[in-house]
Amino acid sequence: MRTFLRDCQEWEWIPRRFDPTTALSTPRSVKALIGPKPRVIADDVWAKLLWAGLNLEPADVPARSGQAYPIELIRAITLTWLFSGQRSDEIARLRVGCVRWQREDGAVPGRPGDVLAKDAVCLLDIPTHKTGTAFTKPVDPILGRAVETWQAVRPLQPQMLDRKTAERVDFLFAHRARPVGKSYINLTVIPVLCRKAGVPTTDVLGQITSHRARSTIATQLYNTKEPMTLFELQAWLGHRSPETTQHYAKIAPTTLAKAYGDAGYFARNVRTVEVLIDRDAVASGAAAAGEPWQHYDLGHGYCTYTFFEQCPHRMACARCDFYTPKGSNKAQLLEAKENLQRMLGSIPLTDDEQAAVEDGQAALDHLLERLTDVPTPAGPTPRQIGLPAATTLLPIVGTTNGDTSSTADRACGGACTSCR
Repeated sequence: MRTFLRDCQEWEWIPRRFDPTTALSTPRSVKALIGPKPRVIADDVWAKLLWAGLNLEPADVPARSGQAYPIELIRAITLTWLFSGQRSDEIARLRVGCVRWQREDGAVPGRPGDVLAKDAVCLLDIPTHKTGTAFTKPVDPILGRAVETWQAVRPLQPQMLDRKTAERVDFLFAHRARPVGKSYINLTVIPVLCRKAGVPTTDVLGQITSHRARSTIATQLYNTKEPMTLFELQAWLGHRSPETTQHYAKIAPTTLAKAYGDAGYFARNVRTVEVLIDRDAVASGAAAAGEPWQHYDLGHGYCTYTFFEQCPHRMACARCDFYTPKGSNKAQLLEAKENLQRMLGSIPLTDDEQAAVEDGQAALDHLLERLTDVPTPAGPTPRQIGLPAATTLLPIVGTTNGDTSSTADRACGGACTSCR
């Protein structure tokens, strides 16, 4: 309609009173729905179709009047659809001799019944197609053997016209001087496989068609344990641009879930800290009187500050009045209590705190230096307490009966109860 009205204005059949391109533009909501949308077949359904294709028998194919193809041809075209990842038009236009075998030291002659080397690679020559020129791709040897089996029994036939290239060629899938139509896969092969596999011909995304195999194979190659890269997949599919390949290379939900789990988003921002609840202090009412009853385990000591999550010195304790080193008598008495309830508290960490937890002493020193003049929950800053700018935070060992003469004790900053 836009073109028609614009031509009428150009030819002066109607006056220029509006711009057809602007007035009749396609809404953005409609434009967002326009684009390629390959539909992937579910893995379980595709596995059943593969099994049906590999075990296809003459009894599975209904014999129609004038369309009774040899079983070798049917098997070859079925396995080509299941393993090549090509469009139905390209499969119907394959030429005789399109399969060849190759290894590192040269070509391998391929004849039915030959014993092939383990490192032999099956190559399939694809004719000029929708978006590019002819190319060669590796395929599964099962496909190559099926094609060679059909070529061995294929009767001699005259050359036929390839409408895309205007050449007279020997079509691989031809019988009685007539090529197999590109609709044969949709109308015969797929219904036969679905019936043998016991799956419906439709799923939640619609009808199972020949082109859906292309998207399914590309998606599986992109989500394997050692997946193909985008450019390798582009060359295998025969696309001219990697942007087209991106529409086919869909990331499977399971692969995306594994990648999301490995990224550790939640664990990166939240850590679990063991919290000891002194139930004796709660039951006796001492907690209401101000006695500590909640102890956060920092590894090198305990923090009794109630609002530990808001403390700027968490994970790098400044040895304020709320801090109890694990080597002190007070901490030993706390650990000796039997009536303790152990819980886990989720603590969101900043980047510096996360580095202090993961990277060790250097990150701790950096964090302590940054917090030197930040007040502790008790009031004074680490500088006022006398804590050096860089203090080695090691578990306090060797403290017995109030003896604080060990090197680790001297490094704690002088806040131990026994020192005072």
